[in-house]
Amino acid sequence: MNLRDLKYIIAVAETRHFGRAAVHCFVSQPTLSGQIKKLEDELNVTIFERNNRSVEITPVGREILSHAHQIMEQADVIQQLARAQQDPLAGPLRIGAIPTLSPYLLPLILAPLKKHHPQMKLVLTEELTDILLTRLYNHEIDAALLATPVEEQGLEAIPLFDEPFWVAYPRKHAFYTKDKITRRDLEAENLLLLAEGHCLANQAMEVCHLKQRQTRGEMADLRAASLETLLQLVAAGFGITLVPALAMRGSWTGGSGVVAQPLNMTSAVRRATLVYRSSFPRIAALQAFSSIILGHLPNTVQRIGPLPPVKKNARPKK
Repeated sequence: MNLRDLKYIIAVAETRHFGRAAVHCFVSQPTLSGQIKKLEDELNVTIFERNNRSVEITPVGREILSHAHQIMEQADVIQQLARAQQDPLAGPLRIGAIPTLSPYLLPLILAPLKKHHPQMKLVLTEELTDILLTRLYNHEIDAALLATPVEEQGLEAIPLFDEPFWVAYPRKHAFYTKDKITRRDLEAENLLLLAEGHCLANQAMEVCHLKQRQTRGEMADLRAASLETLLQLVAAGFGITLVPALAMRGSWTGGSGVVAQPLNMTSAVRRATLVYRSSFPRIAALQAFSSIILGHLPNTVQRIGPLPPVKKNARPKK
C-alpha cells in the first residue's frame, strides 16, 4: 500500500466512475483498476462494488476512505512544510463560506490577507451549511465560515463576531416613520424567507417566533435562492425581510427602493465562527486568517474578542 493507491481510491469514491477517476489521476483506466484490485487483494476486502452501470462503496470501503483522506491530508501537510520551510502560513488554505456571509465578509479581507500573508493561497468555496460540513468531514475543505452553532464530534470553532439583524422594507412602508421596530411590529407583516436549506431562513423565523413557513396565500410560493433576490422582492412590495448587518454594505442599499434599520431586539443576532476539524494540523494558518477577519470588521458587528498570539507549530486543543 502506498499514497498512490490511496489517491486512486479517493478519486474513484469522488467520481463514482473508474474512467473519470483515471483521467483525474492522469493514468490509464486499466492501470488504475489494476492497482485498486491489487490493493483489495492485499487487504483481503472489497472497497468498491462495481458493475456496468454503477460503482458503490462498501461499508468497509467507507472506513478505509475516511482514513485515506486523513493520511493524504497529512502527506500534503508534510509537502507544504517542506516547501515552506520555516513559514507555517505558506501554501493553500481551503475555506468554505455560506452564501449570506461570503459576499459581504470576503471583500473586506481579501486585500489585507494578500498584503499581510502573501504566501497564503486562499481557495474559496461557497455552499450551504450542510454541504460545507459534509465537505469538511470529507477533507475537501480545511475550514468553514458558518453562522450557526456546530456541535458535531471532531469539529472545533474559532468564534469571530456577533452580527445583528436589520429589518428591510419598501420605502413607502409604515415602518419608515417608526424610530424603533420590535418583534411585535413584525408579527403582522409578510416575512419573506430564503429557500429551505439556508440557515438565514431558520434564524429569521426564530427572531420572529415563527414555528413554520407560511403555507397559504401569495407569499407561500415565494422562495429566493439568494439574499439579493429576496431584497428585490422586498423592493417590489411583496413583504419585508431580515438581513444580517454585514449585508448593509451590499449594492442594494443605494437606489433600490429598500430601507433597512436595526431591530430593537438584543436577541436578534447570529454568531459567525470559523469551524475546522480537530485533527487539522495547520492551526496557525487558521489563526492568521481569523486575525485578519477580526482586524477588518465594520462597526455594524460586534467582534467577540482577540485571538491568542500565534505560535509556530501550534495545534488545536483536543
